[in-house]
Amino acid sequence: MKLLVHVIEARNLQAMDLNGLSDPYAKLQLGKHRAKTKVVKKNLNPVWDEEFSFRVGDLSEDLIVCVLDEDKYFTDDFLGQVKVPLSKVLDADNLTLGTIWYQLQPKGKKLKNKDCGEICLTISLYQKNTEEASEGTRSFCDDFASNSDKSAELTKGRYSLSSNGDTELACSPEPIEMDTLKEDKSNAGNFMDRVVQFFSGKNVESSRTSTSSTKDGGSPERLQDPQTDEICEEQTADVCSDVSYDELLKKMESKNQGVEMPANLPGGVLLDQSYSVVPGDLNSFLFSPSSNFWQSLADIQGTTGYQAEPWRLENGGESMKRVVTSTKAATKLVKAVTATEEQTYLKADGKNYAVLSSVSTPDVPFGSCFRTEVLYCIMPGPELSSEEQTSRLVISWRMNYLQSTMMKGMIENGAKQGLKESYIQFSDLLSQSIKPIDLKETASSKEQILASLQTEKESEWKLACRFFGNFTVISSVFAALYVLIHIMLSNPSTIQGLEFPGLDLPDSVGEIVVCVVLVLQGERVLNRVARYLQARKQRGSDHGIKAQGDGWLLTVALIEGSNLAAVDSTGYSDPYVVFTCNGKTKTSSIKFQTLEPQWNEIFEFDAMVDPPSMMDIDVYDFDGPFDEATSLGHAEVNFVKSNISDLVDVWIPLQGKLAVACQSKLHLRIFLNNTLGNEVVTEYLTKMEKEVGKKITLRSPQTNSAFQKLFGLPPEEFLINDFTCHLKRKMPMQGRLFLSPRIIGFHANLFGHKTKFFFLWEDIDDIQVVPPSLGTMGSPSLLIILRKGRGMDARHGAKAHDPDGRLKFQFQSFVSFNVANRTIMALWKARALTPEQKMQLVEEESEARTLQSEESGSFLGLEDAKMSDVFSSAIDVDINLLMELFNGSPLERRVMEKVGCVEYSVTSWESVKADVYQRQIHYKFDKNLYRYGGEVTSTQQKSYLPDKKGWLIEEVMALQGVLLGDYFNLHLRYQIEDLSPKLKACNVIVSLGIAWLKSTKHQKKITKNVISNSSDRLKQMFSEVENELEQGK
Repeated sequence: MKLLVHVIEARNLQAMDLNGLSDPYAKLQLGKHRAKTKVVKKNLNPVWDEEFSFRVGDLSEDLIVCVLDEDKYFTDDFLGQVKVPLSKVLDADNLTLGTIWYQLQPKGKKLKNKDCGEICLTISLYQKNTEEASEGTRSFCDDFASNSDKSAELTKGRYSLSSNGDTELACSPEPIEMDTLKEDKSNAGNFMDRVVQFFSGKNVESSRTSTSSTKDGGSPERLQDPQTDEICEEQTADVCSDVSYDELLKKMESKNQGVEMPANLPGGVLLDQSYSVVPGDLNSFLFSPSSNFWQSLADIQGTTGYQAEPWRLENGGESMKRVVTSTKAATKLVKAVTATEEQTYLKADGKNYAVLSSVSTPDVPFGSCFRTEVLYCIMPGPELSSEEQTSRLVISWRMNYLQSTMMKGMIENGAKQGLKESYIQFSDLLSQSIKPIDLKETASSKEQILASLQTEKESEWKLACRFFGNFTVISSVFAALYVLIHIMLSNPSTIQGLEFPGLDLPDSVGEIVVCVVLVLQGERVLNRVARYLQARKQRGSDHGIKAQGDGWLLTVALIEGSNLAAVDSTGYSDPYVVFTCNGKTKTSSIKFQTLEPQWNEIFEFDAMVDPPSMMDIDVYDFDGPFDEATSLGHAEVNFVKSNISDLVDVWIPLQGKLAVACQSKLHLRIFLNNTLGNEVVTEYLTKMEKEVGKKITLRSPQTNSAFQKLFGLPPEEFLINDFTCHLKRKMPMQGRLFLSPRIIGFHANLFGHKTKFFFLWEDIDDIQVVPPSLGTMGSPSLLIILRKGRGMDARHGAKAHDPDGRLKFQFQSFVSFNVANRTIMALWKARALTPEQKMQLVEEESEARTLQSEESGSFLGLEDAKMSDVFSSAIDVDINLLMELFNGSPLERRVMEKVGCVEYSVTSWESVKADVYQRQIHYKFDKNLYRYGGEVTSTQQKSYLPDKKGWLIEEVMALQGVLLGDYFNLHLRYQIEDLSPKLKACNVIVSLGIAWLKSTKHQKKITKNVISNSSDRLKQMFSEVENELEQGK
């Protein structure tokens, strides 16, 4: 007795893909027998019209029909299922249920009310004699691979060999029989023989083939002549050999356009190397049947019996597959084993290729529990100065566990070690045939790439269309025409009310409303005209400056932006980008009225002795250098965790509420070069020796390489020193603390349990020395506190969090605490200077400026700026009390902090001439005052007024980290005069001037913005002084 199932169609299925559709197929199961339909692409109402037949062994079983959505790279999504008991079919008239729509049910009981759609089936039972059975088409549709096989995430599709030798889909529209599996060994052997025949194409012994099982009273289900199998195999081989590898690849390329490149497998990267060959030739060299590369590699590794089947198309031509068998050489721990490798093309479009290799070694210990998967990705490589095409080969791996096992750690460690050794030989052999590319050779391509960048000037017509092509302008023009036509058609109205000749007043409320609307609309148009004229003057500016010096040179090419947020009322923004690295800032030009800016600008940071760790990227909307601007997004580039070759051409997504909502991103090309070679390491160590006061030994290349591999660092990172210590957590953990120019890392291996982490020096907020105690075993310890939100990758090694959410790491039991402390503090200070150190630099610079000013006769050597009064007021405060604002008193610090000057530090007044005193000031802008950060270094001179009744204070302010701040200095003059001793009041007049250091087209806008903000700040400052003095009375 057999069960015939006709799968007709389905409707109202769930959409599981991002395109709002699904790729559904139906999977049928009766007992141990399984079958499935073809996949209908991008359809929620698929039509299959396929028939399947199952041999019935137990009438108490259920027919289960599941509908799934095919995913190319991940596990197929469940859409719904239906269960039909065979007893229900047996009780039906004529042993058939007819054509019925069945409601698909979800998996979980809690989702009973969820609508999963419907499927249309025809189910019937029937009997068939032996001759009719032999006429049916047999198909190998058994799910040989386990459902837990993760290889289904990357490759789909089943194929069978028909009697004529052609390759067909496993589930044809014709009725398909599923033979019952018997428990005896002969049938098991027959089943496995057919599996081997299907995957390896080998001949099966005639004794196995001829033992076709007999069922239902001894009548044979199907008699297969051994010669038929041989003919089938020969014909199939002929078909595969007739179609060349190149033709198969072209067929796949025609159907593979637009398929995304799969990501690297999570096990890690075994090889990442560029070669001087086009991607197509590298692909043919590795995977063409005519290539001898794998045979040569097998000879080197001692592998025998290497056999590779021809490539064949699968899944409708969307992938290619072949099976490779070999016998791996014996090792000290494992005997020689047979390996079966399935190689499947996941992508091939002529430029990019991806091949997944799934290796099964069932003879090794626990070999039935896992498969080793290796992914080969071939893509275009970096551009060379000779315009020669290159390719990049990235090989990654992972373990695919078919069933759970407690030996995962042992299996992965053994496989990782074996793969690394194997692919070192792979790389060496490949390099003998194809020349690898050294990244140093691509340095010349940097100039070639950057030379191709040209700033595209926007035409005036296009700029005018962007400004005036909107509803506001069009409606205003229409309203103006409408009013003019009305004036031409209407007659002069009679004079009435308060009107007189020449004055025509509105005669109703409606006319007043119309007049107001017209005035407001006209104002908006005039503002837009003004912005257009401003944009016409300021477009196309470039802030790129050539780098100076030798060392680490960082070059950033800002190409374009995409999908930036609109913050202006016009629906556009005026974006510009600020790059910050190692305390240095570069700012791009401003692009007006656009959400898709095109910069094509190059920024070069001056040579740095310290290799950069991070580069911060901030995108703002321009609205004056001191106005509170809106952040359009931010991002950061971590040079420690990034591969330099990957940054040569990269799209960086922006973070932030507006940026994430709009999916904003920037197109950058980043180059980091060391112009001094190994000398930069020697110079850095020499500098650190002076800071530490101890000789620092240059480590060997082998030691540096091991250090880089331990923490996954780029090749330019080198080890400075390492110390044995304990990491204090609940239980102290002994390990080693590693120090390099950019990171501080810890590694411990306690009874096979490895702990390692690292964080950047810039992440550290404070380092404290904890006195000796019983808890620290009688020795001092170092407490390292990170900045809030930084070092989250290392949080598993933190001792605790402080109330502000900062991570704390405590290290103790150093062999030599003093040496470790000095080295760590010196490296930290080298990466992040304290305000006191900056003040020391300011004082040194101010001394040099004082000498220049004495020679030139002017204050700080600046020419007299055009001064204008920005504040003038009589203040009811005694002049002596008011002067505390300029004496470094607590009053001065409190007032300046309230007006937005944080980390405020001053030096004492020093006499430079008779009755002339001078001091220096350094502070940072608070976020509320200046959104971008920024710092101020100023010098003040104090002297008596000519009548000795007051003071004259002159101040020159230099701005750092402020947009266009290097283009000008601010000159302030405070004139404080005592009105009368009896009144206890004084008159304050403050004048401001701007001394331009560079020419810029933004002078008028900057001047207006600076004067406005300075006036408000001065009012707030003197108001706070009055409040503070009144509270102190």
